[in-house]
Amino acid sequence: MTPGRRRSIFERLRAANPHPRSELEYSSAFELLVAVVLSAQATDRSVNAATRTLFPVANTPAALLALGEHGLVAHIRTIGLFRSKAKHLLETSRLLIERHGGEVPRERAALEALPGVGRKTANVILNVAFGEPTIAVDTHVFRVANRTGLAVAGTPREVEDILVATTPAEFRQHAHHWLILHGRHVCKARRPDCAHCVIARYCDLRGI
Repeated sequence: MTPGRRRSIFERLRAANPHPRSELEYSSAFELLVAVVLSAQATDRSVNAATRTLFPVANTPAALLALGEHGLVAHIRTIGLFRSKAKHLLETSRLLIERHGGEVPRERAALEALPGVGRKTANVILNVAFGEPTIAVDTHVFRVANRTGLAVAGTPREVEDILVATTPAEFRQHAHHWLILHGRHVCKARRPDCAHCVIARYCDLRGI
């Protein structure tokens, strides 16, 4: 893909959504961390439904620990893998208190040392909570990047590395949100809505 074509894609995505935001609901770095951990193999809608009851009673590591596993599960049992996620979140809360004074760290290594936090989750936290120009690659970003030709690769890490290296700096802060939302609402897995796609003319899928 040429630099000009790449720029055109991001210019059109930006024009359609100048200020993209996560569809997860949160009001602090810790709430975002909890929501992103819960969102693995789950929809943002189901996570938001759970956190609307969870966060009013437990939105700090100490408060989450005080709930205990039984109390936490009562809020998140409608989410897939809720038992393992509850264990991860409780252990993460304990480590945040012991190692980071109850605060979410802004260093990648420290984030990835937390249970349930992999590279994608760390990238979301660094980008959304701390304003770092990271690019989180989930299934939507992976699909859109490969379909459009923005980053053709076989693994999420390879796609991430290509996107970070080739996305113009002015678009990097919001790139993963634009691609996630585009994949979720337009460039869907089974039936991409090419007729209503703002970047169709630049997309490898259309062969244009």
